[in-house]
Parts: sequence; C-alpha cells; structure tokens
Amino acid sequence: MHHHQLFTFIALLALVGCQSKKDANPQPAFRFAPPAHFGTRFVIPADNPITEAGFELGRMLFYDKQLSIDQSVSCASCHQQSKAFADGRPFSRGVAGANTKRNSMSIVNLLWVTRFNWDGKANTIEEQALLALQSPTEMGISLSEAAQRLQNDSRYPAKFRAAFGTETITPDLIGKALAQFERMLISSNSRFDKIIKGEVRATAREQAAIDLFMTHPVPQINLRGGNCGDCHGSNLTTLNTFHNTGLDLIPKDLGLALITGRLSDQGRFRAPSLRNITLTAPYMHDGRFNTLEEVLDHYNDHIQPTANLDPLIIEASNEVNGKTLGLTPQEKQELLFFLNMLTDTDFINDPRFSNPFERR
Repeated sequence: MHHHQLFTFIALLALVGCQSKKDANPQPAFRFAPPAHFGTRFVIPADNPITEAGFELGRMLFYDKQLSIDQSVSCASCHQQSKAFADGRPFSRGVAGANTKRNSMSIVNLLWVTRFNWDGKANTIEEQALLALQSPTEMGISLSEAAQRLQNDSRYPAKFRAAFGTETITPDLIGKALAQFERMLISSNSRFDKIIKGEVRATAREQAAIDLFMTHPVPQINLRGGNCGDCHGSNLTTLNTFHNTGLDLIPKDLGLALITGRLSDQGRFRAPSLRNITLTAPYMHDGRFNTLEEVLDHYNDHIQPTANLDPLIIEASNEVNGKTLGLTPQEKQELLFFLNMLTDTDFINDPRFSNPFERR
C-alpha cells in the first residue's frame, strides 16, 4: 500500500469511527452564520463545538437558580435579556443579598473577545462562567455541589448525554454548556449594522455621527473627532483593549493590575462593546454614571490626571494645545445620536435567548 493510500485509508477509518459514534449520539451543529462585518478573528474551542443540544442545555443552565448556593439567583439575574444581558444596577445582588464588586457587563458578541471580566481575569468563557458560580458575591456555590444538584435533577442527565455523550455531570461540562449559549449571544442587527452591511443607506446625519465617533481629532488641520473609536473602534465597537480613562486620581479598584501585578496597569479596565449601550445603564466598572450624558461629560471635561492615564486620551483634543477633549454641546448630541444607533431590538427579543422555564 502506497503512503498516500495508507493515509487515505486511515482517514476513512477515522471517518467511519466518527460516523458510528455520531449515529449513536447525533450532534446537529448550532445554525449560525457569523456576521461577515465582524470579521473572522474568533475561535470556537476544538473541544467545545457549538451544537443545538449544547446551546439548549447552556440556555437552561443560564436561567437555572439551582446554580447558586441559596437558589436565589441565576446567571440571568445579573444578565437580563431585556437589558442586553446587563442588569440596570451599579452593582448586582448576588447570593445572601451580597453586592458584587463591579457592574455587570452586557454579555454580547463574546465570540470575538479573548479576555473576560472588567480586569481580564478569565481567558475563556468556560473559565469565566465557573468563576461566577464560585464567587462568594455572585453565586457562591462549589463546583462539586453545582454538579451534584444537576445530577440529582431528573431533567438534566439526558440533556448532558444529548450534548456531550455522557450522563455524568461535571463542572467542566457545566462550563462548556454555558459557554456554548453565551458564544451565540450575537447582536448584529442595529441600525449601525444595517448601514455597515449595506442593507440601508446612512442619512447624512448618521454618517456624520459615525465619523465623529470614530475620528481621533487633529486640530492642526481642523479635523474634529469624538475620539471614541480609539478604544471602541471597529464594527464590534470595541478593540478589546484595556485602558485607564482617568476616572480617579488614585484608582480605588486597581483593575488589570490585580491580575498582572504591574503598576502600569493600575486602574486599567477592558473597553467593553457599546452594543445596546442605551439599554445597559449605569456605566463604567463601578456603575458611577447613570446616563450617557454623564459619560460624555466625563470624557470631555472631567478626566483626572492619574499616574497612568491612557496616552490615547492625554493627547486627544479638538483645540490646538487643548487640555480637554473640547467637544461642543452639539457634537455631544451627535455622539448620543450615534450611540442610539447601536440598539438591536431583534437581539433583546430573540426567543432563542429567552428563559426556557417560562412559557412565552
């Protein structure tokens, strides 16, 4: 048998092996087309492909309060679909009435994110989900207890078998199922998206607002800009980078530095996606701003000269040698107009993402 024939034969054997396994445990892949305008820089882990059964299991787990120690909260308590999977509070209520230390981020377009939480503590969604379960201010449960509860619930073993080929429920598989559901929380049908996709034509005002948002100001040539795109650029409205945005002279929360231990990372936080931003107030890692107007006022007038303020902010001004960003009241209005273009009503009403325990 020639070398290449041998290779073909082994490949065939492997295929037959897969087929027989597949027949015993059919695994239809989850139907989704990644939005082309978001690009292909994402990875679905080889050991956790997204299937219909895995997605549906993850959706159940996301809404199941059994995964908190006192059965008072689920993932969905802090991540509500109507609020684009945020919760409308500066800090969330975890188990036993405890408050979380940071604001609940909107769970959106995580497929294109590589470091999770405000401080980048988790490198995968699987890891992030299991951190939330164990956090004493979030769900406060040990992973072994979570797995045992599901094992004892007559609904779950068969669903784990359908998703993963085994009825033995483990923390690893709980994380995988939750990650499959969360990876598919894709918001790509706002007015901004429709313009980018070429489905509708931007009005003159819309195009001007997009340009203002994305432009870094160069006052020497009269190029005015909101300077938002330096951190919230691209069609995803985030570059997934970490920044100190001058919220405090001395950061109370050290942010990224808690993970890296580096002085230069003090007060640096992930720039989140601005998708559905009008639905996800209050804003910042500590929910200090109640309105988008307050956020714009901060960036325009109240940046604190903290030790490691982001260079992208330091040298951004609409005035030559200006000390502040220097937007006009009208320009602030146009930036708010742009932010309103990021609301995706299909996403917050999509029945695939809703509570499976409630009859719609």
